[in-house]
Amino acid sequence: MIELEGLSKRWPGADRAAVEGLSLSVPEGTSCALIGPSGSGKSTTLRMVNRLIEPSGGRLRIAGKDALAGDPVTLRRGIGYVIQEVGLFPHRSVAENVATVPRLLGWPEARIRARVEEVLALTGLDPARFAARRPHQLSGGERQRVGVARALAGDPPVLLMDEPFGAVDPVVRARLQEEVLRLLKQLRKTVLLVTHDLEEAVRLGDAVAVLRDGRLVQHGPAEALLARPADDFVAEFLGSDRALKRLALLPARAARQEAAATGTPLPPEATLRDALSAMLARGAQAVPLAEGGSVALEDVLSASRPDAAGTPGQR
Repeated sequence: MIELEGLSKRWPGADRAAVEGLSLSVPEGTSCALIGPSGSGKSTTLRMVNRLIEPSGGRLRIAGKDALAGDPVTLRRGIGYVIQEVGLFPHRSVAENVATVPRLLGWPEARIRARVEEVLALTGLDPARFAARRPHQLSGGERQRVGVARALAGDPPVLLMDEPFGAVDPVVRARLQEEVLRLLKQLRKTVLLVTHDLEEAVRLGDAVAVLRDGRLVQHGPAEALLARPADDFVAEFLGSDRALKRLALLPARAARQEAAATGTPLPPEATLRDALSAMLARGAQAVPLAEGGSVALEDVLSASRPDAAGTPGQR
């Protein structure tokens, strides 16, 4: 668990605090996405969690322990950290980059080799093909995967991600998001993610925290924020299409009815947004589900209302 209690950061000479009195908790095995405009304190908050920036005040606990009391270097070795520019060592091979933290932790070489192969495979990189390559021989998406593998190599309980996919093209970005979503579901890490992309926050975060001017404005499940923004600022930031975004969180099976429909059935993991897209593409009023039954347009429209009771999908 990550617990922030009144966490603050004031830079000398600044007109206002970069982060002011931030209290937030991320339960063990869940993820929280920090979103907000530029200058809202998202990255500053993330860097305070691994003490790349020392807080000016407040408390920080990780797994119930005071994270501000011990050595910051030791703290960082127990936290995975993924950044937008990856930061791979250019003169080292992929395997050597991934092995960085396990070596710092003093693991035996045999264990390091096994772990490097394991996390490369987890992130979709065949060790036989990629272990010996240098960063300049990789595509942007491949470098980002290596960055994720390096963050996971020491098997840290906590993973911090700062705009992890901002430097790759949209197609690769979507694919990487799916890969990371699969990993989060499989590994059950406690994750704090910074992003400016609302759809990324909604896709990867069990919860979403909206920051403004260094303060927490709203925090909760993405479905709740999209349905009931706390104020005009949050509503505007989430966008006028937030009802459509909300449909991506609601499983299609939640609106299943027994009526028949024609066409290719939607897979079990399909959302109401997928169902709406299929209806528009097919010019249909309903689409069948692989589990039987169908979803009708009227059910999708009903679920899109802010006061509708929805069952958000689970990671």
